[in-house]
Amino acid sequence: MQLTPEEQAMLAGKEGKAKRKAMGLLVALGTIYGADRLIPITSAHLSGVSYKTIGEGGISFLEEMAEDGRVSVPTTLNPMGMDAERWREMGVDAHFAERQLHILSLYERMGVETNCTCTPYLLGNRPNVGDHVAWAESSALAFANSVLGARTNREGGPGALAAAIVGRTPNYGLHLDSNRRATHVVEVEQGIGKEEWSLVGHAVGRRLGSCIPYFRGLGNDVNGLKALAAAMAASGSVAMFMVEGVTPEQPVTLEGLPVVRISRQDIEATVQRLRAGDRPDLIAIGCPHLSESEMKELAAYLDGKCKKGGTEVWFCTSRGVWLRCPKERAVLERFGKVLCDTCVVVAPIEGLHRVTASDSAKAYAYLPGLCSQRALYGSQRELLEMIL
Repeated sequence: MQLTPEEQAMLAGKEGKAKRKAMGLLVALGTIYGADRLIPITSAHLSGVSYKTIGEGGISFLEEMAEDGRVSVPTTLNPMGMDAERWREMGVDAHFAERQLHILSLYERMGVETNCTCTPYLLGNRPNVGDHVAWAESSALAFANSVLGARTNREGGPGALAAAIVGRTPNYGLHLDSNRRATHVVEVEQGIGKEEWSLVGHAVGRRLGSCIPYFRGLGNDVNGLKALAAAMAASGSVAMFMVEGVTPEQPVTLEGLPVVRISRQDIEATVQRLRAGDRPDLIAIGCPHLSESEMKELAAYLDGKCKKGGTEVWFCTSRGVWLRCPKERAVLERFGKVLCDTCVVVAPIEGLHRVTASDSAKAYAYLPGLCSQRALYGSQRELLEMIL
């Protein structure tokens, strides 16, 4: 891989230990994947934030990088393992909270924006068409590639941090035109609404695996598209998809591509499989994080109603959206907790809850393995009807 004189100086340690370590990591990745060079990036988004997922080993890595490392491009963070202010209400113990806040302080020391969310594109980290970025959250990077027209690989947390520090990433994979071409056409039956796009994504991801599907029959709805991206990333490792009339990069031709059809029957079969199980003791809504419009829709539906039963409910969103929705928060707080900067998937809920229900096919995919939960799926309305 060809390096510029500036990059060679960083690799030699002439600009500090963190840049030397970051360059070493990026050169190794580039060599493995056959990159010809490093390319500049305009932003980064980092995973590896929750103490639950990175542990003490991850903290040691971050402490080393934070000694003299500073990010050189705008950089945002994924959700952490708790709400920084309401962790006690979540059942998080003091040791976990102390270590989690330490992780946050290390990122802050490196200049990372600490508004922890899986939807950075709703809060200002919104790259332009053609921008090269280094994003590490599976649903966010799929949204960036597919809806915004930016270019990123499915980065790991350390690789994304390394890219943020040096402002570059290896030139391979989805940074290249040749790897950004549709592999399948997916025709979605008319009448399947945006609230079901998570199920569409789950079905396509399971059926096709890692691919670049081109969708016909969907529209341009931000909330539906972020749910679609999240579900496919979780069930099929899909890092890029295309939607007719939405994705900036439209294929020149679809001739010869295999066609997959998603019917109402497919959606109903997916729902039946994801719903099987016990009644939940935790309902989690907001994976990916709730947008401002979703907060408003939920509040409008619940306003004037009363909660019944003792099922705990979490509404997860970013702190930026939380700050913009004080009236909606007041309504939702009568039914559950409006939590910021966290997500049920990376929170330490194992041992505290046994059965968790979510409106997210992504959460359904991750809850059993990451959280030792029996997972259930339901639409937002269906889940809320359980407590009304």
